[in-house]
Amino acid sequence: MGTPHAIARSDRLRSAFEDDDWAAYLFTSGDRPVGFSFVRALSGPARVLNSFFVVRGARRSGIGMKVVREVISRHPGPWKIAFQDSNTAAVTFWRRVATEIAGDAWTEDRLPVPNRPDVPPDVWISFTTA
Repeated sequence: MGTPHAIARSDRLRSAFEDDDWAAYLFTSGDRPVGFSFVRALSGPARVLNSFFVVRGARRSGIGMKVVREVISRHPGPWKIAFQDSNTAAVTFWRRVATEIAGDAWTEDRLPVPNRPDVPPDVWISFTTA
């Protein structure tokens, strides 16, 4: 039997493909998969980038910025994106994404992870697209 954490991740994966309020994206370069993204709360007050991953070999090539802009452009409106402060590459990337998409009209907040007092707070970037 899986751990509760693994089960929760499995539920998210299932939701990404089966729930109408989610969207799943696979990123490719040529015929190779290079990453994926899950967006949730499509009908909510703000879309949430639930997962975003680019394989190590494709990072720093510009593909991450290209695909995140494409994903966000498909779902105009308010957005929320979470990441960890300890991941310096993520901090730099997501601040750059917010600035390129929203100029200086974005905010950043630190919020505790629900039901996980042992985990550092998430950093949440919020902005709105047209």
